[in-house]
Order: sequence, then structure tokens, then C-alpha cells
Amino acid sequence: MERIWLTHYPQDIPAEVDVHEFDSLKDVLRHSCERFSELPAFGNMGESISYADLDRLSCDFAAYLQKSLGLVKGDRVAIMMPNLLQYPVALFGALRAGLVVVNVNPQYTAPELEHQLTDSGAVVIVVLENFAHTLQEVLERNPALKLTVITTEVGDMFGLVKEVLTNVVVKYVKKMVPRWTIANATEFNAALRTGQAQTLEDVPLKHDDIAFLQYTGGTTGIAKGAVLTHGNMVANVQQLGAWIAHDLLDGKETLICPLPLYHVYALTSSLTFLKMGSHTILITNPRDMHAFVHDLKQYQFTAIIAVNTLYRALLDAPEFAEVDTSALKVVSAGGMAVQRVVAERWKKATGVPIIEGYGLTETSPVVISNPLDIKDWTGTIGMPISSTLATILGEDGGELTPGEVGEIGIRGPQVMACYWNRPDETEKAFTSDGWFRTGDMGFVDERGYFKITDRKKDMIIVSGFKVFPNQIEDVVALHPGVSEVAAIGVPDERSGEVVKVVVVRNDPTLTEQALLGHCRLHLTDYKMPKIIEFRSEPLPKTNLGKILRRQLREAAAAIPSKSPAPAA
Repeated sequence: MERIWLTHYPQDIPAEVDVHEFDSLKDVLRHSCERFSELPAFGNMGESISYADLDRLSCDFAAYLQKSLGLVKGDRVAIMMPNLLQYPVALFGALRAGLVVVNVNPQYTAPELEHQLTDSGAVVIVVLENFAHTLQEVLERNPALKLTVITTEVGDMFGLVKEVLTNVVVKYVKKMVPRWTIANATEFNAALRTGQAQTLEDVPLKHDDIAFLQYTGGTTGIAKGAVLTHGNMVANVQQLGAWIAHDLLDGKETLICPLPLYHVYALTSSLTFLKMGSHTILITNPRDMHAFVHDLKQYQFTAIIAVNTLYRALLDAPEFAEVDTSALKVVSAGGMAVQRVVAERWKKATGVPIIEGYGLTETSPVVISNPLDIKDWTGTIGMPISSTLATILGEDGGELTPGEVGEIGIRGPQVMACYWNRPDETEKAFTSDGWFRTGDMGFVDERGYFKITDRKKDMIIVSGFKVFPNQIEDVVALHPGVSEVAAIGVPDERSGEVVKVVVVRNDPTLTEQALLGHCRLHLTDYKMPKIIEFRSEPLPKTNLGKILRRQLREAAAAIPSKSPAPAA
């Protein structure tokens, strides 16, 4: 497709970026730590570490991994924690040692965690002890899984007095740490002290070296690791940096990051702001709206990233009216569609529009975005960013013309190398001439702006997180009282979509509460069914016996929405 969007780029946005300025993320870190050494790099709960601190601490952790644990280039290290100061230290420590980072959602159930650890072949895991009980269950279920475990507590990167007080409150007052026992686990701070006395050997890294195994469900719902190389990540950092460079100044910005760093959108956004020498404020629990707004009041923040549901939650919080947004320059949204009402309310409240973008785990993630010079909500996902090609693919894989609806296809240096150990899935993800199939249906207009109309996949998006019907159905079907089940997504005012399951019972006494209790043993909260419909007739199927989810979605859309099933 001709790059018709280039004539509509803001004047200062380049068509191409220099993806070869840095050989690796390690070089991006070195560049920023040398240039901005005395500036704050990351903040959390009122504490901050400088770029010099980040350089020193990540070097210590890298030396520990390399010398004490004997890890070599390409070994996988899992990180399982929310947004804490320990996260960037562990992240860059692993990357500096030439290792591959496996980002893990700390809310995973034991089966979900076990799959990701075994599939990735992780040899080390850094885990917040609040979630160590889940890891303990995995290790007991699978004794063959050999892992070196490094545990940390919430306050471990704070000053001594605050560290002790925070950890005592979290563990003994709020009782947020379930009992756990893992033999030979090492404390994070002890690892740092050990590494401080060791010398890190430099590991040369190039664009082809793997930086992350970023897990996603793809088309099947079975989690697959998208292989994101240093080249992929450096490219997207350069692309995003160029896209927002006009409004932001090196060493002068403060980013609010309430999205978890284990999510690729937050990960790459934080890396982009790190390259600019920004102060990134990590929000550990954005669901605690009072604490979140309290943090916002402490900073003259200039940028924020979030999903539609979080922007809505902020707007709904009475305390948000007291937040000073006068310095705000960039408001970025991804992960799910931005609703018009949220965009208009945000613009009215802050004077700054929400910039909606689009991407996937497999594309590091950003590929399309609205420009920063928009005045109001556009209803589109924007234009392909610098050094990126996008098109609309027909059923035969050929390119369609503007206005025709088809599958969005992507090419660019940020597109993943492959799926980890899944050549069959990799082959299905690309057309024969190299377009990455996004699975999202849409069209492009005469200006080069793309709009999503539907999803080719049956994927459900809950507050920006992907939920795959196959996994939900497998869990529900495990209940002995269930004969048939189908999972679909239905619209929800707050989270965009919620999971609905349509169930045919073989036990007429099965209740919603009993089924929810069963699901809670296997599913993370955002994957939990919020609506349960029991039917007495068999579910609609194709001639081959495949359940027609489309018909169920159409039926759900034709009747008034019901109250969600209780979450607890």
C-alpha cells in the first residue's frame, strides 16, 4: 500500500527513524545513565532512584546473575511483581548480563504460571513475596521444574526506616503476604550485596539477540512467547521517541505509569521515557484510587499512559478534581478502544486530548497512533508511525483499497522475530509476502487513518487485557455439572468488555456461585466470568459440531444487559 499517511504527518515527524543508533537496550540504558546520572529515573511510593543508582544497582544484580548463579547469554529470567523500584533494577540487570527477560503477571494462578515457566525454560525467577505462595504451589506440582528463586518485599528499595515500616505493615498489619515456604530462596537485597563485590563481564549484544519473551495468547488462547529482540525494542523506542519528541524535552519530563511493566505497552513506554531522561513514577496499585490520586498530587507530571477504563476511573474519582494537570503534555491510551465519552470528559477536565494508539504484543507493541496535534477524539487508531507499513488484507492475503474492510497487516522493524518454539504458529501469523496478521478487522481512509471495525479472532478485551474464550471454556467445562459451555465478550461500560459464559447444565442444581467458585481456582480476576447464562437447549453449532459463538454474541446484543455475576 502506498504510504498515503505521510502527507498527513505533523511537520516534525520523520518518515523513517534511525533504528541503528543503539545496538541494544543495554546501550540505551548506558546512554541515559551517563547523560542524566544525577536525575531521578524511577519513583514509587514517594521514593526515587537516580539514573546513577539504576546503573549501579542493575550492574550489581547483573554481576550476581552472571557470577554467583553462573547464567550465560540467552538464559531466561522471569520477573513476577507489580510496579516497584525493584522491577527496573531486575529488568536491566538481566539485560546487562545478556539474559532474556520473561515478564510474568503476578496475579497468575498456579496453572498459568507453571505453563509460562515451563514453556519459556526460565532458570531464575524474581518474585514479590506476596505472590510466592503461587510459585510454591507450582514447584510442588512440578518437582522437575528447577528454578533459582529470588524473593523481594515491597519496601526493599526504600530507605532503611521506611523499608522496615513498609514491610511490617504489608506483612503483619494488612496481611497481604500469604504464608509460603520455598527452600533456598535468596533475598533480592542479599543478591545485590553479593553482586556489589563481583565484577560484571560485558556481554556484546546486537539487534538479533533476544531481549524478551512476552507471552500472549495469539489465536488459540494457549499462551505463546513472542520473541522480541533488542532490535525490535530499540526500533519501537526510537519510533515512539520521534512521535512524541516535539512536545517533550530531554531530562525535563515526568511520566505517570499506572500500567504494569509486565505489560508490553507500559514496558516500551517506560523505555522510551528512560531514553529521554524522564522521571517515571511507578504506580503499584492503581485500583487503590485514593492512593493513586495522592501520588498524582505529589508531582507536576507531564505525561501519563493508561487504558480507557483507568482514565474513566480517574474522572469518576471526586479527588481527581484537586489534581494539578497544568503541566500535562502527553496523554496516551492503548490496549483497548477509547470511548468517546471518556475522551470528551478527559479533554474537558484537563484540556489535553487522549492520544489513542494501536499495537500488539507481537509488535513491541506500537504500530499505529494518532498524532499529538489532534484537538479532540478522532474515533480512529491513527496512522502508521515512522518506519512502519500497514495495510488492509483481503481473504486471499492480497491488499485492499482505502475504504474496504479487511484484516490489518503490519510490517516494520518492531515486528517480532517469531513465537518461541512454535514454528507452526509463526507461519500462520505471517502472509507469504511478509505481512504480520493482526487478527483485527478494519479499514483505512483516504488520509491513511486506520479504524478497527471488528475482531477476526474471538478474543475478549477486558480493561486492555486479552482473554481467550478457549481457556475460559476449558476451565468451566472441568466442572462436573457442566455439559456445554461457550465464552463470549459482551460490552461493559467500565471495562470495555466482560466475560460471559453460556452454559448447558447436566446437573440442574449447579448454581452461579458454585460455578464462580470453581472458576476462581483456575482464573485470574480479569478472566473471571462476570455474567453466567444457563440454557436448557444445546448451544448452536456448525455442521462439524463447532459452537457458533457469533450467534451467541448476536443473541446477547439483542437483549437488555443483565447485572454481572458477583466477583466474590
